[in-house]
Amino acid sequence: MTSATYHILLALMDGPKHGYAISQAVAELTDSRVRIGPGTLYGALQRLLDESLVEERTPARPVKDDDERRRYYRLTRQGRQALAVEARRLRSMLDMAVAKGIFQAES
Repeated sequence: MTSATYHILLALMDGPKHGYAISQAVAELTDSRVRIGPGTLYGALQRLLDESLVEERTPARPVKDDDERRRYYRLTRQGRQALAVEARRLRSMLDMAVAKGIFQAES
């Protein structure tokens, strides 16, 4: 899983978002260390749609002054599972780095 894909799925854990909101959520989650541009974002979202890891959703309630062209995305059950698998993989890599003394684990 790419870093962009991981961050997009992680941003969607809080609920459905449109593209720009996903991009902002990723920046917020990473203290602006990761910024996803439109090309990367929408390319990744299309792949996630094709893999059934996300789906398009219409907001439950209309959002005032919302652009009718705006598309909202939400995680599917498969998307949550893929995110959990990737998080476990990343945790395992971190555990190995700690075991090798690369840095001290924070308590």
